[in-house]
Amino acid sequence: MDTVLLLDVGNTNVKIGLARPGHGIRTSYALPTAPAGSLATADAWGLQLLDICRVEGLDPGEIAEIVACSVVPPMNPVLTRAAARFFGRPGQGIRFVPEDIALPIENRYARPQEVGADRLVTAYSARSSCQAHNLIVVDFGTATTFDCVQGGAYLGGLICPGVLSSARALATGTAKLPQITLELGPAQLAGSLRIGTSTADSLNQGFIFGFAALVEGLVARLAQSLGVAPGTGPDAKGGDLRVIATGGFAPMIASVCPAIHEVREELLLEGLFLAWESAR
Repeated sequence: MDTVLLLDVGNTNVKIGLARPGHGIRTSYALPTAPAGSLATADAWGLQLLDICRVEGLDPGEIAEIVACSVVPPMNPVLTRAAARFFGRPGQGIRFVPEDIALPIENRYARPQEVGADRLVTAYSARSSCQAHNLIVVDFGTATTFDCVQGGAYLGGLICPGVLSSARALATGTAKLPQITLELGPAQLAGSLRIGTSTADSLNQGFIFGFAALVEGLVARLAQSLGVAPGTGPDAKGGDLRVIATGGFAPMIASVCPAIHEVREELLLEGLFLAWESAR
């Protein structure tokens, strides 16, 4: 059965997924976007993608198509050359969303071309899988983004500092602070904030609970803008709201943040696959 190779090209990592019609996402991997601060060559990327296929027991000829979403424009020609050399065959190449595959969601951004492709794809993915009229998608990536969907329209959202980028900035600007592990003990993961009794403990709790509070506060304010009450479930009559989180830190933040209703770690890859299926 033919397999679709999915690429989510972010500023920090490239997430790579394999999906099959009728089965959805089979597996996923993450590789750094720019090792050692510079983009890898097309050959390097092609060989890494081939290695992933081999680990999964796939022949390159089984890859029906490569579908990508990119917020790093210099990576696009690199991946295009890699696809042509290592996976090329008649009628096959790499298609970018939304440039080559349009997303069936209305874009109400003031300047629609300014919206990051990743934000549109996650919004579309959430809309396709959730019945709630109002959605807020929180993506814990290089930046923390909040994207609002109402009915079939993407309205826009917010862009805030990212968890890891904030931790790195703090570590870079301070000489005596210990390394931030962004890990909490069992009591904290149960949702109980306590006063930190060490610098490391204070930092970890400050970041995790701080970002949880950020989500709670902004979701409440965005809900007012959407005209709904925060915390209302997808079955509520009138105006309902569902908050879906994705990104590397989503599970940890969600564990202490009741404002998040659902974590979907593969939300963007699922959106790419849905877009490919809709365009077949």
